[in-house]
Amino acid sequence: MKRILVLFLALLPLFSIAKTDEGRKIFEGKIVEILANKKQAPLPGASIFWKNTTQGTASDANGHFTLDASKNSGILIVQFVGYETREIKVSEFKDKELIIELSPNVELNEVVVSRQRAGTILDRENPIQSQSITGAELCKAACCNLAESFETNASVDVSYADAATGAKSIKLLGLTGKYIEMMTEKNPNFKGLASVYGMVYVPGPWMESIQVSKGVGSVVNGFESITGQINIEYQKPQNAPKLYLNGYTNSMGMSEGNLITGVKFSNKLSTSILAHGQDNTREIDHNDDNFLDDPMVRQYNIVNRWHWKPSKEWITQFGVKFIDESRVGGQKGYDESKTNDMNNAYRIDIDTRRYEAFAKIGYVFPKDDDKSFALITNFSSHEQKSFYGLRNYNADQKYLYANLLFQSYIGNLNHKYTAGLSFIYDDFNDNLFTGVNSLGGTDRSEKIAGAYAEYTWLPSDEITLQTGLRYDHNSVYGGFVTPRLHFRYQYAEGSTLRLAAGSGRRTANPIAENSFLLASNRTFNIASDLKQEKAWNYGLSLTKYFNLFGQDFTASADFYRTEFQNQVIVDVDQNINQVNFYNLDGQSYANNYQVELKFEPVNRLDVTTAIRFSDVKADIDNKMQTVPYVNRYKGLVNLSYSTNMNIWQFDFTTQLNGDMRIPSTANNPTEYQRRDKSPAYALLNAQITKRFKIWEVYVGVENLGNYTQKNPIIAADNPFGDNFDASMIWGPIQERKFYLGIRFTLDRDE
Repeated sequence: MKRILVLFLALLPLFSIAKTDEGRKIFEGKIVEILANKKQAPLPGASIFWKNTTQGTASDANGHFTLDASKNSGILIVQFVGYETREIKVSEFKDKELIIELSPNVELNEVVVSRQRAGTILDRENPIQSQSITGAELCKAACCNLAESFETNASVDVSYADAATGAKSIKLLGLTGKYIEMMTEKNPNFKGLASVYGMVYVPGPWMESIQVSKGVGSVVNGFESITGQINIEYQKPQNAPKLYLNGYTNSMGMSEGNLITGVKFSNKLSTSILAHGQDNTREIDHNDDNFLDDPMVRQYNIVNRWHWKPSKEWITQFGVKFIDESRVGGQKGYDESKTNDMNNAYRIDIDTRRYEAFAKIGYVFPKDDDKSFALITNFSSHEQKSFYGLRNYNADQKYLYANLLFQSYIGNLNHKYTAGLSFIYDDFNDNLFTGVNSLGGTDRSEKIAGAYAEYTWLPSDEITLQTGLRYDHNSVYGGFVTPRLHFRYQYAEGSTLRLAAGSGRRTANPIAENSFLLASNRTFNIASDLKQEKAWNYGLSLTKYFNLFGQDFTASADFYRTEFQNQVIVDVDQNINQVNFYNLDGQSYANNYQVELKFEPVNRLDVTTAIRFSDVKADIDNKMQTVPYVNRYKGLVNLSYSTNMNIWQFDFTTQLNGDMRIPSTANNPTEYQRRDKSPAYALLNAQITKRFKIWEVYVGVENLGNYTQKNPIIAADNPFGDNFDASMIWGPIQERKFYLGIRFTLDRDE
């Protein structure tokens, strides 16, 4: 199969089209209604699509939208329930954002019928199976940060990785987050040192949307995507409100505040500041094991970003970001005035400082909007100083990424391509030690130069074929080739088939990517000759849009298989007191099946149901066995109801988590032994939102059923002993949690 795919790719032109922000023609606008006082009010959730096509989007919470140009239509249709439908010609879009006014066409006692804002939008045109989680979906839950943004998503799992540090584990297609390419606005991010805690570095209110795609991604974005891509879009300076404030507090003692403010100096220049502060200094121990149920976290996070469009042809975005976080877990009663030794309480202390700078520059040819080039680049510096009991872990990472790409077509728009060059500099150093004795670490500097090309064939509206190939040379591991193939076929009205295949590679950072295992007394044993990880991923998905009993339904089913040719095995089975890292000797694969159904049984009630099965196995400790901590199945039911005009919104989510294998503790003393297989359990979450003119108040509860893993920390009574382990987590570790939040939005005067 692999040889056939490589041969097929070699016969196709090595050029492509990439759906990057700078390399395509994008139309921007805002949907508004005119109030009685002649002021404009945004209309969130309005439908915007190209006439006689299925290519479209929905306006966000502030009425804004962005939409790619269509090669088959020059007229936009704008619709909103209870308002007149408008048709907008492309010629009406000038350099500045277009304001589209809609007028009510139905009035009943001064009440206008309104629909609920769009939550998750499937990309119908993209050959890669992808969906966009909009701001409306993110508001269905507390969503304090990226780690909590997938509560209502059926494809992505996020759970606690240990019971002491607050680290989160993310999974897609049954594999951990290190196999997902995490990006912020098409910039690869959260690698190495940021792979464990990176998701809590993105506050929820900052996000405009999240794009989730399954399987191998485009070669334009790099060679690392194996199971999928998650791309975060921040609030844009040109659309940012004059002032946005968000306050949040919960029953675990955590409080946070968020601020977004934007200034539009002119139609060409805008800037915005995004600020976040979090504080939790209470020592809470509800299960009486003398360990904090939730780490004490203090975080300051700020971004300043700019949008500059000096002419119709040029567009520039750039900015800087700074994060300062202190994270403290472990036993209660730690005395900071005393020496950190066995006579003091067991403590985990993680101090992080991270700096980022990013820039994106795009140029569109004045006589041909379909020809453009772009430069995407970012730099990050990440420093971590920490100790876990008597072990110290210090690390530093400098990461530079640059991607220069050119987009055009061959003959006509049925044959598009993108070609480009990329460069990565990754300087990574970490060291695990006790006193002056080193226990392991990494000292590696990678320089990776790459070239790629991707070709997209669009013979009709029903068919898209995208194939790409890239070559990268790594200064440490040598050169390698990464092929990718994506195919979309709309074989019937509302029915779409997608196929995908390709390979990916990545460099492992064993301690950093598994630092949550330091919340134990396991010895880290790392093979000295670890090679790059390499895997192939194959995918098949079907999507069907249909009408039944007068209601619209969206059904999807997909299957993805990941096969590793080389993998860095994290072996916690060989010895209960060790974690061993070594290259795969044998087989490793992950099969993932999912079925999802979305529908609206009654007006303004959105229902999402899904079921997923995972079969993930690998040769661990010289035998083929199920990979631990992967749910065999998972179910999801999400109900979201809004009253007329979206004044009240009620959200309820049930997550059914199937059983999983747990590494054996049979060699522990009897009192420290645990089950080898987790039970199935359900998590229930609910939230109520009340909207005023410029205010929103929301209250909610997580883990409504109050289900928790009993005694999650092994040997909590003897944390300096050989059997201590806070990393064997299979279920919820926090009891029922209540929260309250307030949002305030003051839009800019247009």
